Amino acid sequence: MTAPASTTTFQVQGMTCGHCERAVTRAVQQIDPAAAVRIDRASGQVQVRSNAPREALAAAIAEEGYTVTA
Repeated sequence: MTAPASTTTFQVQGMTCGHCERAVTRAVQQIDPAAAVRIDRASGQVQVRSNAPREALAAAIAEEGYTVTA
């Protein structure tokens, strides 16, 4: 039995365009293909609903070249 998905909010710096949003979404979904990703580029917030560990999601976003501060 898997744990229920939880929503995690990250503060991500460096997202400036639609390509950035797609890159972050792809990075998260490589960790958890079923993850739901909601991005507010203006505020830099990325909300992820996923079963994956927060640290793994943050690392995947950082590997794309973005700064994850929260």
